[in-house]
Amino acid sequence: MKQAIELALDNTVIPFRARRRVLLVASGGGHWIELTRLGPAFENCDCDFVSTVPNLAPPVGERPVRTITDSSRDSRLNVLHSFSQLWRIIRDIRPDLVVSTGAAPGALAIAIARLRGIQTIWIDSIANSEELSLSCKAVRPFAHLRLTQWPHLAQTHSGIHYFGRIL
Repeated sequence: MKQAIELALDNTVIPFRARRRVLLVASGGGHWIELTRLGPAFENCDCDFVSTVPNLAPPVGERPVRTITDSSRDSRLNVLHSFSQLWRIIRDIRPDLVVSTGAAPGALAIAIARLRGIQTIWIDSIANSEELSLSCKAVRPFAHLRLTQWPHLAQTHSGIHYFGRIL
């Protein structure tokens, strides 16, 4: 998986900076654990992290992890709040790339980034072994690269790729 991320970083067309600015977004729990395991792929990037759980330690860099409201399709008011928070974060950080390992806040970040002309990568959780997550399906028109951690899902769904597992 690290090689896939590095390849995506090498192939992104972004304005020149000394280091690429990357925003990594994940809900708490397993989504966050998977995101932190990707840390080595972003060692040479200028990283900012966003999660729904307060007081998390960033896996790369020294900036504090920003906390946003957790949301899901069952909490529409929270979705609006998360959207607003993510819009401001993306506007202020101005990343070159947004990466998410999942859940609704990550899907919102991918959509906002794409609308702002920012490169995006979605990595579906390893927990989704039988079918793609609803969020993965929702980001299809927005994610420049969608990855699954299960080879059979890449074979049965167009537009999704398998390059290995995070865990």
